[in-house]
Amino acid sequence: MALSKERQFEFAQQLLTLLNAGLALLNAIELIQASAPKEWQSWLEHIQSTLRKGDSFSQSLASQGKQFSIEFINLIRVSERTGDLVLALHTISQQLEAQIELRRKIQQALSYPVITLGSACLLVIVMMIWVVPVFKEVFSHFQAELPLPTKTLLQASAIMNHFFLEICTCLFGSATLFFLAWMKSPSLQRKCDLWSLQMPLLGRLFRLAALVYWCRTLGHLLSSGLALPDALRVTAQSSNHWLSHDLSAEVFKHLTRGWSLGEALNKADPKKHLFDTQTLQLLHIASESGFLPEMLGKRANTLSAQLGAHLNNLSHTLEPLLIITVGIIIGSLVIILYLPIFNLGQII
Repeated sequence: MALSKERQFEFAQQLLTLLNAGLALLNAIELIQASAPKEWQSWLEHIQSTLRKGDSFSQSLASQGKQFSIEFINLIRVSERTGDLVLALHTISQQLEAQIELRRKIQQALSYPVITLGSACLLVIVMMIWVVPVFKEVFSHFQAELPLPTKTLLQASAIMNHFFLEICTCLFGSATLFFLAWMKSPSLQRKCDLWSLQMPLLGRLFRLAALVYWCRTLGHLLSSGLALPDALRVTAQSSNHWLSHDLSAEVFKHLTRGWSLGEALNKADPKKHLFDTQTLQLLHIASESGFLPEMLGKRANTLSAQLGAHLNNLSHTLEPLLIITVGIIIGSLVIILYLPIFNLGQII
């Protein structure tokens, strides 16, 4: 099972602190194991045994399966060529911290809308199953014709009560089938990733998040000493977004054919699904001037700031909209239920 980003960050930080204190790598890992949680013990012991056998640190990490990300392992592998493991761990810590913070911002911005919409749906279901049938019994004693909205609501409530288990089974089955198809079909994953970038309101946020991750990852890899084609290959492998993965692979392919980075980016993403015009221009200029790692880092910080501003605006915009939407839904149900009573009062 892969370690979470938080766990990888914690391990990198502890190892960096001990190496800065002057400890050797093997001694530092032994000291980490002495105070590590139980779930860490097995892979820490395995790393120590492989290091004692003469394997490199990157080989020891790679032998853990998918415990550590490809990016983590490759940055360590580069540091073994340059002899600066401390710099690699510092770079890894910076990148993981930025990724964790970005994910936290997105989760924080989306948690309120999700909870509000979920609560509204649950409230509607409760009303349809338990509240509306009570009104149906009351209306059965009326001698007047019920309004069309009320009759429709009562019929919908009756269907939901009668076929509740079947509806839940169908929804759960459909979700399960879609999830299994998504897990086994990379083409479906690609379509979902592309669709997520085209969603109203949220699409721009997902695009900015993917672009921030791409710029920061590539920038850190280049700063660590990897050549651009190798850095792009590692960026593609470590990406958790199919569009970013495919575009990185396309840029790599065009670079190997002799195109410059600016031309390769334009050819890989002609419809600008991921890269915006300003990012393309800045990266083209930086690649020509030799300041590509620095520009990628600055661009990642700029895009991250833009993402934070958009998240704040989205949160402030959605809160009143969701309150109004929930009020309209609940208010409409109440008005529809009381329409026959209002009509009866007018008749009397």
